Amino acid sequence: MWGRQGEASVTYKRVSSRDNTKVDMDESSALFQNGMGQEITNPSWKLSLPHIIVATISSFLFGYHLGVVNEPLETIALDLGFSGNTLAEGLVVSTCLGGAFIGSLFSGWIADGIGRRRAFQLCALPMIIGASVSATTKSLEGMLIGRFLVGTGMGVGPPVASLYVTEVSPAFVRGTYGCFIQLATCLGLMGALFIGIPVKAIIGWWRICFWIATVPAGILAFAMMFCAESPHWLFKKGRIAEAEAEFEKLLGGSHVKYAMADLHKSDRGDETDAVKLSELLYGRHFRVVFIGSTLFALQQLSGINAVFYFSSTVFKSAGVPSDLANVFVGIANLSGSITAMILMDKLGRKALLVWSFFGMAVAMSLQVAGASSFISGSGAVFLSVSGMLLFVLTFALGAGPVPGLLLPEILPNRIRAKAMAVCMSVHWVINFFVGLLFLRLLEQLGPQLLYSMFCTFCLMAVVFVKRNVVETKGRSLQEIEIALLPQE
Repeated sequence: MWGRQGEASVTYKRVSSRDNTKVDMDESSALFQNGMGQEITNPSWKLSLPHIIVATISSFLFGYHLGVVNEPLETIALDLGFSGNTLAEGLVVSTCLGGAFIGSLFSGWIADGIGRRRAFQLCALPMIIGASVSATTKSLEGMLIGRFLVGTGMGVGPPVASLYVTEVSPAFVRGTYGCFIQLATCLGLMGALFIGIPVKAIIGWWRICFWIATVPAGILAFAMMFCAESPHWLFKKGRIAEAEAEFEKLLGGSHVKYAMADLHKSDRGDETDAVKLSELLYGRHFRVVFIGSTLFALQQLSGINAVFYFSSTVFKSAGVPSDLANVFVGIANLSGSITAMILMDKLGRKALLVWSFFGMAVAMSLQVAGASSFISGSGAVFLSVSGMLLFVLTFALGAGPVPGLLLPEILPNRIRAKAMAVCMSVHWVINFFVGLLFLRLLEQLGPQLLYSMFCTFCLMAVVFVKRNVVETKGRSLQEIEIALLPQE
């Protein structure tokens, strides 16, 4: 389908350990010593694009399941008999997040144990089962079970997608392809809102909303059979010849030797050793794990989920219906994602992060001004609405897509999947507590003080990025690894 998988398996013999690849390693060293390690031209981006598109179906599903209960929640509550029970309604929304936290904890071990392709297929399975359970249930308990199962798949999908896209993309378009994840998530959210529109007019339509989710999940599981496995994972497992075959499918035959030489250059000979959790929390790996975890924490502490949650109320005060408000927010999110995709490999990750967080701080300042007692009437409404749309737009420009792309880039190959799981777990924990405490803090502190806190976190993020984040634009994963973690 995409690549000559059959031909590749004939051309290359399987090599099960690095003991049998001494010649390849010597050849790779010679390439660099003789100055032949430089590529004359970039590989074709068209070869890897189909694999990227299939992988980002998991991100589309992530966005879809986040938004699928927004419009139908009231109807679901009526049909299943828990209407008026705010705790039950909250559980329907948040049980999914609990499942995602569990899934993200194990995502690294799954991706390292069975490979990136099978991890995608595995994450699709609970999404299909969970969506089917939610679509057919006649009780609250069944809905919660279905949402939890879907959540476990959602927890595995995003970190594996970030890993896969980073590892199979040519360096010169890796940033652009990384933005596909954010774009697919945005399209999933908008798709869920669009599909949920007839829910009040058509009896039982909410069940169709869940059934529809099984289609892209099934496509993901099936299409992954024809996609390339990550050459970085194969190399780490000692399956050198298979890694070469996958590089040929992704980059073209003329770039295989360079790509393999790049992998050998950063090889420390310890990839097959088990990675202990303690290695990720202190020692020589602590710096990169700390950077990744802090970026995800600051991303959530910026208030993005609170803004999404509170957007309908703000727009309602301006006389804008909630469905139209969702459209405005969706357009701002989509516009920012597309712009980020265009700029990612031109301006670089660090510049987009800095300006994104700074723009979010400015947007929050507008929200603070709109909530102050000095401005009232139409001026306050204008500042609140424009601040909210600017916040979503600037978030999608950098703070949204960059952490998920940057983290797999800066993490060494040996710990990449498991460290990604740890950092994503931080993301889900902060996400959960922000969602849990937002309304209470809004009530206790008021919008002006709360939005000031969010603004402060955005400015802290600007300082953190400037001091700790390295630019990875156009550099191979091995060059980044060597720069951040010199060989001992």
